[in-house]
Amino acid sequence: MSKILPEQLISFTDGGARGNPGPAGIGAVLTTLDGQTVGEWSEFLGSTTNNQAEYRALLLALKQAQALGVKELECRLDSELVVKQLRGEYKVKHPELKPLYEMATTLAKGFAKIVFKHIPRALNKRADELANEAMDRGQ
Repeated sequence: MSKILPEQLISFTDGGARGNPGPAGIGAVLTTLDGQTVGEWSEFLGSTTNNQAEYRALLLALKQAQALGVKELECRLDSELVVKQLRGEYKVKHPELKPLYEMATTLAKGFAKIVFKHIPRALNKRADELANEAMDRGQ
């Protein structure tokens, strides 16, 4: 018998690069509203920028949430830039971020409700650990 997942989840994502650009990794965690981990993912990206990695981490979480059938998602990121761009508070000026922004907004439309929330780095520890593990594996 398969476990029935809740339709509301929280994502924690983080991306980083050692150097900017430099070797980069991403981490994504999906949890229930009460903090139970549903899944964790990490990936080494090769050489890219911090902001590109932040977007790629979010894209990973959005795809995983959609694959699980999540209807409502609260996306928690420690990248103020990405959050404010997705909320429409900042324009996306960098040409290499535009396609990532467009992919994120397209995926976001697949949810009945989606919220992008900026959180302090201290509240994003597991996603940060996963991103660093990916960078360690890739180097």
